[in-house]
Amino acid sequence: MTRVHPNSPLFESPILNSSSVSEDLSVLTVWQKSLLLNCSGFTVFDSNGNLKFRVDNYPSSNFSEIVLMDAAGKPLFTLRRKWLSFADHWYVYDGEAAPSSTPRFSVRKHVSFLRSNSLLQVTTYAGGGQAAMPVYDVEGSFSRRSCVVNDEKNRTVAKILRKETVRGADFGGDVFRLVVQPGFDAGLAMTFVILLERMFGSGVTAIDC
Repeated sequence: MTRVHPNSPLFESPILNSSSVSEDLSVLTVWQKSLLLNCSGFTVFDSNGNLKFRVDNYPSSNFSEIVLMDAAGKPLFTLRRKWLSFADHWYVYDGEAAPSSTPRFSVRKHVSFLRSNSLLQVTTYAGGGQAAMPVYDVEGSFSRRSCVVNDEKNRTVAKILRKETVRGADFGGDVFRLVVQPGFDAGLAMTFVILLERMFGSGVTAIDC
């Protein structure tokens, strides 16, 4: 992986959250499980084993709104599903978004057969008659935990990888790695992981998509 000098970052995210942007390569361990009893979600650790991000979905949740939090429980991003769309379509908001908040990103499930390896297309939010601008594309296979996130210049800013086996123990798909390039928002990369699970996870049904 390329390392970038702090004074001349190669990758710049449209959203810079100081708590989730690092000048170094970030290797995170993603556990597809909530630490709270009777909740589903994600628990994410940094390379030192410290809690980095968390997602806690309560049983009463309809999963149409998901909040990504830091280790202290501070909301970093809110994900809201857009209903009545042809393909799975979500909006990404900064922090804990109010119902009237304006999204920062629009994320759609890629349905074209021309690029079968493309999973998600991320654009800026097109509001007020503005044109949506493509900013990120997620490619690969989420079921195999092998995905890359490329920016609009086709530079890889993050990767999803299977976690290496330890003494022959296979972690399966519930524990995997999220590798984030220097200068890119690891929290934003984690929102893509959440949406990949919602659109391509093992529990997704035809109704979900």
